[in-house]
Amino acid sequence: MTPIDTVDGMRARAEEARAGGRTVAFVPTMGALHEGHLSLIDRARDACDEVVVSIFVNPLQFGPHEDLDAYPRDIERDTRLAAARGADTVFAPTAREMYPDGAPLVTVDPGPLAERLCGAHRPGHFGGVLTVVAKLFSIVTPDVAVFGAKDYQQAVLVRRMVADFNLPVRIDVAPLVREADGVAMSSRNAYLSADERRDAISLSRGMFAAREAFRDGERSADRLTAIVRRAVEGAPSMRLQYAELVRPESLEQADEAREGDVLAAAAYAGETRLIDNVAL
Repeated sequence: MTPIDTVDGMRARAEEARAGGRTVAFVPTMGALHEGHLSLIDRARDACDEVVVSIFVNPLQFGPHEDLDAYPRDIERDTRLAAARGADTVFAPTAREMYPDGAPLVTVDPGPLAERLCGAHRPGHFGGVLTVVAKLFSIVTPDVAVFGAKDYQQAVLVRRMVADFNLPVRIDVAPLVREADGVAMSSRNAYLSADERRDAISLSRGMFAAREAFRDGERSADRLTAIVRRAVEGAPSMRLQYAELVRPESLEQADEAREGDVLAAAAYAGETRLIDNVAL
């Protein structure tokens, strides 16, 4: 498979599929594909006739001191993996192709849902995410778009944008995929040293322990998040950024836990930021 790298080429491919009466599923990624991404392709393959995977490291969603330049890129590897898993098309534009006049003057405002959790610590991030997702939806025109639950706040915001803008695409959120030891799969795991990778398990262990406490009857958000905090603070290379209990769609912070609430957290392993979440 040769990736399509132009907007016009991708639009032509999408129009060809529709002219043939075929439905299109879309999996947007930033590349550095791992089993979590590939599971999204599996899900897309089951949903529609054609699967499009985008590979684009979006500069709009990186802050001034984040890892835009260092973010792993290997388009040949990613294309090979996507094709082997069943993708029909890989759309891999450059930043100049997506933003020919530089940073766009008109962007998507994510609103108050982006003011908490990761959004509180990464100003501008979700505006960049929603802007590029809106552009990709316009180019690919999918019937279904598949996102992963690891980026829980992102999934909530994309669903909200689609509903508020009446976009003709169904959003499917696939379960979070974990390594054998429980660590959430992430392209950024490749940054971790051996010691940091060993310590990274403290985040998921804390999340699982809090979930078990909820199952055993604990309902205090403070006590549930304290379980996560203790687990992470017990690992030498880890530093917790936040742990919060929120309602699943509004992302409103909860004081008393109830079934369906989401426990979300972010922590640094050395200099690498990791995120995780569990539903109660």
